[in-house]
Amino acid sequence: MKLKEDMNPLLLQVFRSVVWVYSVITFLPWYLLSGAGANLDRARRVKARSVSGRPAGPYRATNHEDGSQQKLVSSLHPGVDTLDKVMEYGAARFPERNCLGTREVLSEEDELQPNGKVFKKVILGEYQWMSYEETYQAAVCFGSGLAALGQRPQCNIAIFCETRAEWMIAAQACFIYNFPLVTLYSTLGGAAIAHGLNETEITHIITSKDLLHSRLKDILLEVPRLQHIIVVDSKPTSLPGFPRGIMVHNMDAVQELGSRPDNMAVARQRPVPSDIAVIMYTSGSTGIPKGVMISHSNIIAGVTGMAERIPDLDETDTYIGYLPLAHVLELSAEMVCISHGCCIGYSSPQTLADQSTKIKKGSKGDTSVLKPTLMAAVPEIMDRIYKNVMTKVEEMSSVQRTLFVLAYNYKMEQITKGYKTPLCDSLVFRKVRSLLGGHMRVLLSGGAPLSAATQRFMNICLCCPVGQGYGLTETCGAGTISEMWDYSTGRVGAPLICSEITLKDWEEGGYYSTDKPHPRGEIVIGGPNVTMGYYKNEVKNREDFFVDSNGQRWFCTGDIGEFHPDGCLKIIDRKKDLVKLQAGEYVSLGKVEAMLKNCPFVDNICAYANSDQSYVIGFVVPNQKQLMALAEQRGLRGSWEEICNNPDMERDVLHIITEAALSAKLERFEIPRKIRLSAEPWTPETGLVTDAFKLKRKELKSHYQEDIERMYGGK
Repeated sequence: MKLKEDMNPLLLQVFRSVVWVYSVITFLPWYLLSGAGANLDRARRVKARSVSGRPAGPYRATNHEDGSQQKLVSSLHPGVDTLDKVMEYGAARFPERNCLGTREVLSEEDELQPNGKVFKKVILGEYQWMSYEETYQAAVCFGSGLAALGQRPQCNIAIFCETRAEWMIAAQACFIYNFPLVTLYSTLGGAAIAHGLNETEITHIITSKDLLHSRLKDILLEVPRLQHIIVVDSKPTSLPGFPRGIMVHNMDAVQELGSRPDNMAVARQRPVPSDIAVIMYTSGSTGIPKGVMISHSNIIAGVTGMAERIPDLDETDTYIGYLPLAHVLELSAEMVCISHGCCIGYSSPQTLADQSTKIKKGSKGDTSVLKPTLMAAVPEIMDRIYKNVMTKVEEMSSVQRTLFVLAYNYKMEQITKGYKTPLCDSLVFRKVRSLLGGHMRVLLSGGAPLSAATQRFMNICLCCPVGQGYGLTETCGAGTISEMWDYSTGRVGAPLICSEITLKDWEEGGYYSTDKPHPRGEIVIGGPNVTMGYYKNEVKNREDFFVDSNGQRWFCTGDIGEFHPDGCLKIIDRKKDLVKLQAGEYVSLGKVEAMLKNCPFVDNICAYANSDQSYVIGFVVPNQKQLMALAEQRGLRGSWEEICNNPDMERDVLHIITEAALSAKLERFEIPRKIRLSAEPWTPETGLVTDAFKLKRKELKSHYQEDIERMYGGK
């Protein structure tokens, strides 16, 4: 979507004439030297075909060179068929290369905000690095120490920790010693955490000091088998009020224990490809959390498929890790990096950029220091960047804003043709690109649908391709990823080389593989990346997984997709996301949320509907800056909470959201008729991934039940 060009028509024509002359002069040399023609051919080629020739599929990726059908691939390097071998491979091939990096905390201080709240701000130093060899040795010692504390092979061990280097070291230790790793979101409630720990019969858990005291301490009595808590922080741990019989250790002490010659001499049981590597718990959005059993071979296959879609991936790349490692997207992305010798620098959503909430004004965020080339992101992060930049554009002088808009629209025209704009990149978009360090060459988007406007903004202003992907925990996050030279929007690319996809008719929703012009249906993914099922849940396993006559596993996703002629998939609906309104119309709540999140007044939104009623309602986390400015225009005074609870503000924001919905071409019945403003923010680490968004919907439904009943006339 182009930006509005608000300038004198004569000047606009002069500008376009100058640009046309420049393009004519520079086009031919650039076209011949840059290889743009080859990229255009790649973007236009058929990327997947139906193996059976039927419109339902299954669809597989085609070979890059000759367009022939690609066989499913399950391994990246010869002989590297388990996750412990991935780390060994990295340590052997890149022993001195930087592996895991963490920024040094120089100082912390409390900063009083205008609304009376106190935010903790930090000043961070440079990244401190561990080499591949040091990381491998640390993992071996930690695994040996866990074994000395009584952890046994093929017995589950849990990790409940923020994304950090110690998380990956602990995970590698478990892979090396064949301890199945149980991962839990830090956003789960106490009952869900206790359920996961008890269901998997955990005796040892790895956590951080903060999460131990804030989340785990209150449920320890509900986890009777727990014996050992290993805290990754180096600081001493105080133990007031802890139940008797539970021992708390520091990670350093466990590593020291494991490094003793007598413990290192104990033979370890190496995993085989079919052994369970991870039991990854979902958010519990549709009931109690489900543990997905992921084997070593499953993750290896998923990593293989993801790596193939990242061009020129090698040891010169630097990846920034900040998404939850308890989610398959981040874990798979980091394993891709380790398998290729990349550096992984750790961050958090609160320290990612110079303007992030925990970074003290005037000091540098993590991207400015690390200057990453690779990043996995979720739409929530990219939507925020998009809205923040566009808000600043509106605050520019008329001349600056006009130049930005003209450059933006010019580059949009060029990239849709497959061309690059080096002059615009260096003169206009360099400052925006510096938000992520200035060296980003590939962005991988997953976890939720990415709007076309945000994707195009990232392509234009951050000067790098966005590989939009589709996958689930049940498929190791691997399903599809769009190729980096494919600048189309709204699609998630062709199947990865490790998987194939078929479409299953869904009569209730009216989706059939025989539909024209594109075959449509429920997406069913098959391949070596399809996991072993849900832990101790045979009923759901029979519902969602099946094995075909060739012994290949398949997973029924519940998502509705359509295949385009070039073999790329587009997600168009979700069975569980559809609500049938009173008059019979189907509303996709995810579609409504995705369309309205780009409204400047909306930081986040949760749509809700009920089949007994004829309209949608929304719970909105408003943008504080925009809402306070609107309140000032209306002459309203009060605290942030009072402004959010003011019915006049709700009415004004509803009007603004309605206009945004009409601009986004939502149907009449899809536009929220009523909204509530929520003063409490949703931080990225509590609501980024698909499952977490669903959890938020469930929580808000409970939290605002009275409002829902009032809005729906008591029903």
